Amino acid sequence: ACLGRVVAALEKVGGEALITADHGNVEQMEDESTGQAHTAHTCEPVPFIYVGRRPLRIRDGGVLADVAPTMLKLLDLPQPKEMTGRSLVEPA
Repeated sequence: ACLGRVVAALEKVGGEALITADHGNVEQMEDESTGQAHTAHTCEPVPFIYVGRRPLRIRDGGVLADVAPTMLKLLDLPQPKEMTGRSLVEPA
């Protein structure tokens, strides 16, 4: 519900956002041996969603290092050579 309100507000003002997470854990929320929350990172894919008015496509196979280059591309800023990631957005 909260995220829906954020998206609605962005759409109302013509804003843009990237929605993602740094790791999954949806497949293992609880440590079976302790009954406590499982807090270690897992390898499951996470959502990567663009909210905005540009006709963009999100490419498959992204990694965490691709998030900053994606943000720079959306801001029309150059990517420093030290960043090894690649933008996740492509024209639709």
